[in-house]
Amino acid sequence: MSSDYLYQQLENWLAAGIQTQRWRVGERLPSIRALCQQHHLSKATVQHALQRLEAQGLLEARPKAGYFVALPRNTMNEPISRARIEAPRPASVSELLLDIMRRGAAFDLLPDLHAGELPASIVSLNRSVARALRRQRGDDYQYYDDPEGNLALRQQLALHVARRGWQVETNQLCITSGCQHALFLALMASCQRGDVVAVESPGFYGALQLLEQLELQVVEVPASIRSGLDMDAFEEVLERWPVKACIVSPAFATPGGGLMSNNSRQRLLALAERYDLAIIEDDIYADTAFGIAPDPLKALDRHNRVMLCSSFSKSLSRDLRLGWISGARWHAKIIHLKLITQLASSRYLQQGVAEFMADGRFATHLRRQRHELQERRDQLIAQLQTWPGEIRVSLPQGGLAVWVELAASIDTLKLYPQALQQGVIITPGALFSVSGQFNHCLRISFAHPWDKPRLNALKQLSELLH
Repeated sequence: MSSDYLYQQLENWLAAGIQTQRWRVGERLPSIRALCQQHHLSKATVQHALQRLEAQGLLEARPKAGYFVALPRNTMNEPISRARIEAPRPASVSELLLDIMRRGAAFDLLPDLHAGELPASIVSLNRSVARALRRQRGDDYQYYDDPEGNLALRQQLALHVARRGWQVETNQLCITSGCQHALFLALMASCQRGDVVAVESPGFYGALQLLEQLELQVVEVPASIRSGLDMDAFEEVLERWPVKACIVSPAFATPGGGLMSNNSRQRLLALAERYDLAIIEDDIYADTAFGIAPDPLKALDRHNRVMLCSSFSKSLSRDLRLGWISGARWHAKIIHLKLITQLASSRYLQQGVAEFMADGRFATHLRRQRHELQERRDQLIAQLQTWPGEIRVSLPQGGLAVWVELAASIDTLKLYPQALQQGVIITPGALFSVSGQFNHCLRISFAHPWDKPRLNALKQLSELLH
């Protein structure tokens, strides 16, 4: 390198490496120390070059991790399909969803792969659970747990959500058998058969299953893949029909990872008060935030209308089947309903998870997971950029999946059996609505590492599509 404008020469060299894909989207660049040694430059010179590339949008700095090749700006635009506002109707869910769930494919293109070793954090969690089981004394096994759930676990959960801006007492929390069970209890407590419930569209198919089972009417409210529930559309729905409750995911809503702004959250709560609504907050993805986890909607609740539901399924392990609910003005009824529907939760599982959290291992796991998920998201989007044809993809800042919008002529429901013949299992967009919309869309998860078999599955899917 010449002695003039050393930072610019390093900047040009790095930019050329990105352009020629020496470092691909989502990949980590050499460390500052390595660049200093390789090019015989000072730390300040290297940092200046990196910061200039970051300002251009070519690099992304991640705390304690280094610089990574950023996703190209304006390359992947937000999906533009918008749900129609239609009259409330009985909820019904496609049998295809049951097939996907039976195959364990909700978050994996290749659910039979079972590749990789058990993560160290899950090994540690299993040891905590095993210790709790060994600590059983006398005839403890003959007794049920308290209806509200293990006190130590509720204390740890209260500490955990306090870091996100929500102060809650332990008697305001109830342990459930996962988030789906918590949502079920919230609906049972606040609604009766035939009531109208508003949901995001596209939205969580599990909520649609619950509405169908409880014989509730569903009205779909258009939701932005980027910013969540469309508040103008929601107000229009409230003016037209007697909505009793609303299920909403303010933080990284499935399928595309939308994140509601603070203004939208405030407006949602104001509308709930004006129209006397129960708000059921599905907060299950908040802990997957790539940065700082956003405050829950519940933290803004001044009128005791928000029932917060969550679990460890997306942030720790789907096998635990441990969730929780804070039931607002319906909390006493929810505890009663838990006695009817579940009776009690496993004591040793709760004790083991409480110990795992108290030792700080859950927080450590979340920090590691956030970096891994962001890298996997970037790898997935980099692969999707190579697909031919018209395509739009969401760019979530948390969650486990992206929403892919294909050409209008493509029917992903018809694509499902074709992909299945090749051993690839997809999640068609039509499953995220009850009104026959989003047939040309897909949800693709980045919950698992992009090893060679899964990358090949993406390639196979691309060939099927085009």
